[in-house]
Amino acid sequence: MSKLLLEISCASAADALLAQAAGADRIELCSSLFLGGLTPSAGEILLARAVLRIPFVVMIRPRRGGFCYSDAEFATMQRDVEFAIENGAAGVVLGTLRADGTVNVHRCKHLKALAQAGELVLHRAFDTVSDPFRALDESIDLGFTRVLTSGQRPTAVEGADILTRLVEHAKDRIQILPAGGIRPYNVEELIRRTGCDQVHLAPLKIVRDSQVRDGRAASLKFGAETAPPQSEHEVIDVALVEEMSRILKQF
Repeated sequence: MSKLLLEISCASAADALLAQAAGADRIELCSSLFLGGLTPSAGEILLARAVLRIPFVVMIRPRRGGFCYSDAEFATMQRDVEFAIENGAAGVVLGTLRADGTVNVHRCKHLKALAQAGELVLHRAFDTVSDPFRALDESIDLGFTRVLTSGQRPTAVEGADILTRLVEHAKDRIQILPAGGIRPYNVEELIRRTGCDQVHLAPLKIVRDSQVRDGRAASLKFGAETAPPQSEHEVIDVALVEEMSRILKQF
């Protein structure tokens, strides 16, 4: 087996720099990882280009929820793809579906043209399609580089059987990138079962915000009542990236 590649999802260029130092081979740059990842800001993309030595791909997802977008949302995605590719991204991570759960081939083809020679990654919208093998064939025809998927299950280990079938169906025409609940204690099992040569994870930990001193910030809500507390935020778990990198190098 060739070298196993470790992709880390990061919500900032600062976290991406830490992931790079900890052994990541590629970065998926996002915002709002607790929503599954949304499009990062222009500033994060520009800073990532300035500080990273490893490739980074940019999430193109204008909002949370499903993947059937309005014309205005799709117009935003087009601008974001152009900006990311023009400003150092190795590729873009996206997905747009029809209401019936099939890949919107027309829109994906248009986004592929905008990405030019950049990598095109179908994100976990793939896990919601009605027929994953049809969607995989369409992704190949559209020129996608890889598909990010948990095998249409809550975690990649639970979806390992489907992931194995997807790898076999792909026949090296497209990369299958497992994601979802992958951690040091289960990554070896996943690789052995599926034959995948790369994994994706978002290793986050919660830290207390440095502003919190007198409880005022903790008691305020600047968003909905269901929003995370103002007194804390997520950062990359460097130790987890280091451990995963070590395991993959020894595999």
